[in-house]
Amino acid sequence: MRKTDTRQDNREVIAELKQKDSHFANIFDEHTQLDEKINQLEKDVVQHASRDEEIEHMKRRKLYLKDEIYKAIEKNKLQSLS
Repeated sequence: MRKTDTRQDNREVIAELKQKDSHFANIFDEHTQLDEKINQLEKDVVQHASRDEEIEHMKRRKLYLKDEIYKAIEKNKLQSLS
């Protein structure tokens, strides 16, 4: 049993929200950019070591954005049921 739905599970809802909600589109894009940057920095051992604090800050921001994204998805699902 999974705790949260994956991005794949919510693909249609995400696409809909990105089109109709500019705030959602912005936080989704920021989350994606942070994910890419974190992955890139973690692959570069030299940069990773010198930027640990920055990476941790990015990870906290990414987690916050993920929570906001899933709140919006759940809200949209509930509104769809009404």
